Amino acid sequence: MTVKEIIEKLDLQCLNEANLDTEVTGAYASDLLSDVMGNARSGQIWITMQTHKNVTAIASLRDLAAVVIVRGGVPDEDMLEHAKDEDVCILVSQDPTFQICGKLYELLK
Repeated sequence: MTVKEIIEKLDLQCLNEANLDTEVTGAYASDLLSDVMGNARSGQIWITMQTHKNVTAIASLRDLAAVVIVRGGVPDEDMLEHAKDEDVCILVSQDPTFQICGKLYELLK
């Protein structure tokens, strides 16, 4: 399933249109940046409440398919600018982490 298909099925807000055809291999949920840096795998969607520039740096470094910000979080301008520069897809969900994880699990299992 691609990032674009997940956006449509989960009614996510897409803040930039980077890598929408990327095949999603799974998901990783964490707000601890060092945890994501050490454990997230290429092709996964990262689920977080973090909204700062370091998120996009780690997403790019780990070659993640997209970042989903939960609970309607609003990324700061530095994050959006860096996401554009690094081709990192930023998505927003109104759901809390637990619910978006469950929905992604159902789609990707």
